[in-house]
Amino acid sequence: MVEISNLTRDLQATSHLARRRKRPDIIADAIRDRIVESGLTPGDRVPADWLDPAELKVSRGTLREALKVLEFQGLIASKTGPGGGVFVTAIAPDNAFRMLDNLFLFEPPTIADIYAVRKLIEPELAAAAAGGSLTPESFEALQGTIRLYDAEPASAEEEYRQRLAELDFHAELARNSPNRLIGFVAVFLLSLLRDMTVCREIYHLPNPELRETGLHYQVRLLRAIKAGDVERAREIMAGHMVEAEKYMLERAAMRDRQRAR
Repeated sequence: MVEISNLTRDLQATSHLARRRKRPDIIADAIRDRIVESGLTPGDRVPADWLDPAELKVSRGTLREALKVLEFQGLIASKTGPGGGVFVTAIAPDNAFRMLDNLFLFEPPTIADIYAVRKLIEPELAAAAAGGSLTPESFEALQGTIRLYDAEPASAEEEYRQRLAELDFHAELARNSPNRLIGFVAVFLLSLLRDMTVCREIYHLPNPELRETGLHYQVRLLRAIKAGDVERAREIMAGHMVEAEKYMLERAAMRDRQRAR
């Protein structure tokens, strides 16, 4: 009886939440589901009868708001004039990252939060690369990111750009991941590191030894990838993530102590 009572209470709570949702959001979800279930792809026109207020049993104003929701989400785009209509669109990764960044804008994750995830997925990205996920062109692109910071920086600003180029190395690995979800998460974490104020301040700190350490790890990693040594690549990247986290946390703590004085 207790289990039935709990289930009833949960269903009632769910129903209550559903009633609180705005009508345009519910209609937007219904249109989205129909697009997905019908197999429409970017560039396809959404059939006009799917957007008929009478068919959907809503007012024109509610439908207009529902379409605005879908446009904001990047799922559709409206075109006017001859050949116009509502079309399915693909969400650009950069737009998705920006929206997710904004989700954490006022309550950003900690550096430890970010590295807790990076330590899990970055070694797997490296292992996948060594396992053959990189094309020759992709391998060249990885080497190209290293060339951006293998020379001594001529100024503090150039050293800062080199630090960001180190992140580009990891982004290139992520973009070539055979697991698109892992790759997406990896690039998102890099986006957070680029945008967080504390990280930008750390990256601006001059540290020639750090550049040499990063180069050392990445050159070793490239050799392991080229040799197809999966376990070695995973081991090198795991060590790199541990050291990177240690450095970032130490610098963040030093920054906080200086500000507290």
